[in-house]
Amino acid sequence: MRNSTQVSFFVLEAFLDVGLLKYLLFAVIMCFYVLTLCCNVLLILVICVNRTLHEPMYLFLCSLFVNELYGSSGLFPLILVHILSDSHTVSAPLCFLQIFVIYTYANVEFCSLALMSYDRYLAICRPLQYRTQMTPGKMAVLISLTWLYPAVAIGVLISLSSSLQLCGNIIHKVYCDNYSIVKLACSDTTVNNVYGVSYTAATVGLVLSIVYSYARILQVCFSGSRQSRQKAVSTCTPHLASLVNFSCGCFFEIVQNRFDMRHVSTAVRVILSLYWLTCQPLFNPALYGLNLSKVRIFCKTLVFHKISHN
Repeated sequence: MRNSTQVSFFVLEAFLDVGLLKYLLFAVIMCFYVLTLCCNVLLILVICVNRTLHEPMYLFLCSLFVNELYGSSGLFPLILVHILSDSHTVSAPLCFLQIFVIYTYANVEFCSLALMSYDRYLAICRPLQYRTQMTPGKMAVLISLTWLYPAVAIGVLISLSSSLQLCGNIIHKVYCDNYSIVKLACSDTTVNNVYGVSYTAATVGLVLSIVYSYARILQVCFSGSRQSRQKAVSTCTPHLASLVNFSCGCFFEIVQNRFDMRHVSTAVRVILSLYWLTCQPLFNPALYGLNLSKVRIFCKTLVFHKISHN
């Protein structure tokens, strides 16, 4: 058995030495981060200000956009600091905090997508019961659970990981990752592994519930008129595109964690490990902002009103 030590900091080893190009990389990532913030904040303001958008579907979207801000802020600032820094170390408390933010972000993302699929299922498959089943009180409870469940689940995960005796402090990524820390452990990780499998199974269950909901929506709508089929396509397309995009990113991350990827270049591994954390926060605002007519119309009205006023 390797000697265990009390780890006070971790080294993020995947950062590449690109010389003066680091300033260009910093500028590109900073622009990406600012664009992500602006897009999500804009859509949150649009939904909050416009009373006609105070419907369950749009309020669930607002919660999703808040989560994109949350996840981005847990990743980008630390990466930007490390790009300009010569020392790629992070203190243990800050590392576990980043793990908590990133993992809760991922869970809230899946929970939000599941919640939106349930809302659309009720609206299309059970339209007469929609108003009685999706009341303001129930909507508030569902949104609260969307955030509370991941916070509790990941809190337990962090407590299990932080209590492990570690034999190293090198993480082969550009951000802190729970599985990377578990692999550094000298002590028994059976409980961590069992909890991790249960946690993954619950997430897969959420994904399957989303797929079932949209399968039922498509079944109902495609058995109806042409107008119903068009409604099904317009309703399901953005949700399913968001689900596929995020699920593929998470799949890339799981593959990297579970299998030996040393034959793949470091740059490719870094890009794949960041895909699920960087693309979704910008993908969702663009996807929903362009597909939801009420949001598009309100944004155009707001922009043209400011231009004419000036």
